[in-house]
Amino acid sequence: MRGSAGKIQLASLDDFFGVSQGQTAGEPFQEIPLSDLHPFKNHPFHVTDDEKMQELADSVAQHGVLVPGIVRPRPEGGYELVSGHRRKRACELAGLATMPVLVRELDDDEAILIMVDSNLQREKILPSEKAFAYRMKLGAMKRKAGRPSKKNCVPVAHNFSGQKSRSILAQQVGESQDQIRRYIRLTYLLPALLQMVDENKLVLRPAVELSYLTQEEQALLLEVMGRLGVTPTLEQAQRLKAYSQDGQLTAAVMDAVLADRKPAAVQVTLKKDRLKQYFPQSYTQKQMEDVIFSLLETWKSQQKGVGAVDQNE
Repeated sequence: MRGSAGKIQLASLDDFFGVSQGQTAGEPFQEIPLSDLHPFKNHPFHVTDDEKMQELADSVAQHGVLVPGIVRPRPEGGYELVSGHRRKRACELAGLATMPVLVRELDDDEAILIMVDSNLQREKILPSEKAFAYRMKLGAMKRKAGRPSKKNCVPVAHNFSGQKSRSILAQQVGESQDQIRRYIRLTYLLPALLQMVDENKLVLRPAVELSYLTQEEQALLLEVMGRLGVTPTLEQAQRLKAYSQDGQLTAAVMDAVLADRKPAAVQVTLKKDRLKQYFPQSYTQKQMEDVIFSLLETWKSQQKGVGAVDQNE
């Protein structure tokens, strides 16, 4: 693909004041009332009133907004924020009534590409934010690139027409294509399970396997997990997925799978100083081990004999 998607470059401007995606030096901006600025539809990134936000608000109060946001007109009036959600919140905390913005005529896919790229290089991004951002951007890239004709379609792309788009996205964000696929799978989790991933209570790889369960199965699994006080391992999540695909995943099956935990390996350490009193000094470690295992075999045979007597009584 050599269209628009191939030219996308990541940019970060919500955490720090930098160069805005697609902004031209000296481009005129407008001061728009905050009440006329509306969040991007299905915006995947959280705007949190944390320490970083307070630092941004203090900077805005002292210096103003140094880099304008990017907006596009809404048919119903006002403007949709494409880039600048954190700056708008900082303006609110700083007590400002307006915010400088660049007004652009953008279609949905162009707006998505700018919106995602404006946020992907934040210092801290939650798995859920990456998941929905990657899904939105990949969809926009595929639509901008267009679908390949059947005549020129290669086998690897038969089941995923945006294979090249995903490859480009992987290069841009510094993730493997498999990792991007895993993140996108998270968007099929129930919000409660996805929140557990964000809070590091559920590991990414098991969460990906659980995303293949139906919504009803996921809801039931949440109940079982809460009752047992456990989260699935990767192996358990894979088993749950297999049962789901066979149409056999019930609460009883979930109970059995989650309760099936391998016992910790037992290790016995024999101190050399204690062993010396039972063996001649000339014995090697192997000779001592041979004697110990020989005695254990004798003891094992005696235990079997005791068991047989007990059964006859």
